[in-house]
Amino acid sequence: MKEQKKLLRKQIREEKKNQHPETLKTHSSSLLERLEKHPRFIASNTILMYYSLGDEVQTHAFVEKWHREKKVLLPVVRGDILELRHYTGKDCLEVGAFNIEEPTGENFTDYEEIELSIIPGISFDRQGNRLGRGKGYYDKLLPLLRSYNIGICYQFQAREEIPSESFDQPMDEVWTEEGRWH
Repeated sequence: MKEQKKLLRKQIREEKKNQHPETLKTHSSSLLERLEKHPRFIASNTILMYYSLGDEVQTHAFVEKWHREKKVLLPVVRGDILELRHYTGKDCLEVGAFNIEEPTGENFTDYEEIELSIIPGISFDRQGNRLGRGKGYYDKLLPLLRSYNIGICYQFQAREEIPSESFDQPMDEVWTEEGRWH
């Protein structure tokens, strides 16, 4: 199973190299414009998002756009777990683990308050299974949440089926730039 996941990560990494950065930017905008019209997004006051790395669906502008209207939480890598912090603007960010910009401030632990989580992934399948980077951060975080979880990735990352294990938490929905995929 680990080898299958490792191979799929490598395949998708190669596919990403063939994508033009401007195309990925356009796809990111398209996906997030659709997502902000989702009834769950509209109704949610507290949302867990992520501050994207260069090879992920690009969320920086989206986070900036919505943090004044909704409580936006972002993950912070601490050891082998993800802590959550409130995003209050670009001035609250500092570069953390893996060169990810992370919010400073107090650890947020009121998981019941989170209504919607937008989760990145290397790949998702039609059953909502998620393939992450292999460090297990979201595997530890997701069981703590009671939120509605939407996985997001580019269409070329989506697969009919990916290897999954008992600890893998499926998403409620998966979205790409083409809309809802699962």
